[in-house]
Amino acid sequence: MELKLNRDLFLKSLSHIQGIVEKKNTIPILANVLLDASNGKITISATDLDIIIIEVIKGEIIKEGSTTTTAQVIYDLVRKLPSGSEILISQKTDGQLSLISAKSNFNLKCLPPKDFPITQDDVEGEALAISSSVFLKLLNKTKFAISNDETRHYLNGIYLHKTNENNQLYLSAVATDGHRLSKSRLVLDKDVAFEAVILPKKTLFELVTILQEENSELKITASKTKIRFSINDITLISKVIDGRFPDYSKVIPTDNSNKIEVNLSSFISTIDRINSLSSDRKGTLKLVVNKDILKLLVNDPSAGDGVEEIILSYSGLDLEIGFNSKYLIDVGGVIEDKNMMIYAKDPSSPVLIHDPADINSLHVIMPMRVA
Repeated sequence: MELKLNRDLFLKSLSHIQGIVEKKNTIPILANVLLDASNGKITISATDLDIIIIEVIKGEIIKEGSTTTTAQVIYDLVRKLPSGSEILISQKTDGQLSLISAKSNFNLKCLPPKDFPITQDDVEGEALAISSSVFLKLLNKTKFAISNDETRHYLNGIYLHKTNENNQLYLSAVATDGHRLSKSRLVLDKDVAFEAVILPKKTLFELVTILQEENSELKITASKTKIRFSINDITLISKVIDGRFPDYSKVIPTDNSNKIEVNLSSFISTIDRINSLSSDRKGTLKLVVNKDILKLLVNDPSAGDGVEEIILSYSGLDLEIGFNSKYLIDVGGVIEDKNMMIYAKDPSSPVLIHDPADINSLHVIMPMRVA
């Protein structure tokens, strides 16, 4: 095998696989990237047995062939080469790969390509074609609510599924950790046979990295066991989480009558500031709403106490309610409007949060007991 590659294009492709490759693995080949030059195209592939990424890259094929080499090593070398430089890759022997660029000359160890576990890229189902930027927004609006509790593995991802709301079809994404929930949806122009799946967290974050760079049409195909994403010359295939996502609709409040409208920037900066006095991991915060004044209070035995006031628009009864401040900050990070809408019922019931600029997203937070 012998190839000529542009350093910048090669580096971009290698960067896509870094989060997938298992650097510490009992199977050595899984730490490698597969380079293949055949049928007039160059592809690079990587897998951890749960996820596989296959990307076609531009370059000149001087001699066809294939090999595998350590993904981290070749990525580091290419990253440190000058931008715009040309790279010549050739396989001298079955166990050695030559990488030459200008006055740089490296010999990399290889493993046989026949040992690389290639997953079939066929996923049964109808392909859903949507804008990559719209789907990226869907993921960003929900990913922070994913659970890290491995004992409830079915919450360790985003639930992607079709919904029919008020005679409109949507692709909806939901994530929850049992203390908070985020849902976002995008309009479907036509009905498609899309299998409901739970997208694993690792797959999600690798996909987000790709979609941040690729603004084009995204094709999604889902089956009961796998999901495939295709955009431009990149294909990402992943196993889905084997489990049943809970009926989240039961926890979305429908009768919260106390309505708080607060300036987002002022609210989040105040929370961040007063939270400096909180030494506990949850950043426990107390909100007291009276007429058009919102008081934020922190009382920490080891650090001290503090109170700040914000002028806001409020309709409802006097209210005292506690929150994990991180949850409020996380939601604030995805609100697009200048204001945040908070709908509360009482100190112990779930709170509903809306973004006035985004009717297709909502957030639910369970309050905390505070003195």
